[in-house]
Amino acid sequence: MQHSASPLAGLASALPAVSSLAADQFLELLGRLPATLDLDQLARDTGAIRRVREVKSGCALLRIALARGPGGLSLKETAAWSSQLGLGELSGPGMKKLLDRSVSFLNAVMHSQLVGQSPGKPVRWDGRCLRCGDGTSISKPGSKGTDWRVHAVYDLGRGGFSHLEVTDQRGGEAINRGAPVAGEIRICDRNYATAPSLHRFLQDSAGQADFIVRVGWRSFSLSRPDRTAFDLITHLSTLPDDRLPHEVMVQASRGPLAPPLPLRLVILRKTPQATEQARKKLLQEASRKQKTLDPRSLVAAEFIVLATSLPADAYPAEEVLAAYRLRWQIELAFKRLKSLLHIDALPTHTEAASRCWLLAHLILALLCDDLSQEFLESSP
Repeated sequence: MQHSASPLAGLASALPAVSSLAADQFLELLGRLPATLDLDQLARDTGAIRRVREVKSGCALLRIALARGPGGLSLKETAAWSSQLGLGELSGPGMKKLLDRSVSFLNAVMHSQLVGQSPGKPVRWDGRCLRCGDGTSISKPGSKGTDWRVHAVYDLGRGGFSHLEVTDQRGGEAINRGAPVAGEIRICDRNYATAPSLHRFLQDSAGQADFIVRVGWRSFSLSRPDRTAFDLITHLSTLPDDRLPHEVMVQASRGPLAPPLPLRLVILRKTPQATEQARKKLLQEASRKQKTLDPRSLVAAEFIVLATSLPADAYPAEEVLAAYRLRWQIELAFKRLKSLLHIDALPTHTEAASRCWLLAHLILALLCDDLSQEFLESSP
């Protein structure tokens, strides 16, 4: 990822000397956008550019948005930088208005980068594309909670994002954010373990995709295939004290009128050290919130429980557990967004300004993904 920062060379400073203007690599960056993308037409269609005398082209508008976002310039600095490069003549307030109405333009640019991406190489299983789904929270200045959320799907075979979406704090996490592709196996954490969204994911894929999700002991209302009651905590208590994976077939309720969702649970007992760490975290959290901890949470803390739609005959439990462990790759991708591109350093307060700033970062993140493919495919 260090190499991928080079396209920002001309965006991250005000470039005080005219002789330095040729040092940036913006044309190279533009060459990594889809060949069919007409930035000028897109800027006009979305209403981002209304007067050419303010900003000359869609390319200029994109460059300005990148300078303001990941380039780290203030509105006043962006206006001065734009004037110096001959991109457009605007005041600070005029620059804000321009960027505020550029949200649809930037969202369309990001969408065009994502559309047409082919699935990455098979990982673990022939013909199966492993993708991880997750979200990360962004806070506006002075806030300690979630104000914005970036939803993502990360293709493990390709080593890059295959879906990105920005919502406010009301945009909940769901496994069916990001359309599945044939042969995909979507891997998600416990926040995504809800029967309705898992059902929609399978439905959206027309039965051509599967999932692996981590399960909390309260994630589902479960029963056995014969419709008799199934209590997960009771079942966990009956398992032998070993480190071997165990399986059970269950079904999750989707509501009183909907057919239940068949699930295969894969269960593995944690190491004593991991169990102790998980229980300690639960007790500390309960103390911080001044709540009484449900003893069933301490029982569940001893196990990793996965729910999957993959059949047992072709996908052994050990391999399902191994595939789930690859989920940390999307966590690293989010860390790169924050530590290298500083997407969490949101300086804006209004909705339009925040969306513009976040989308500019995601456009650059996709360009970095594209650039990194050359290094991944080249010989060491």
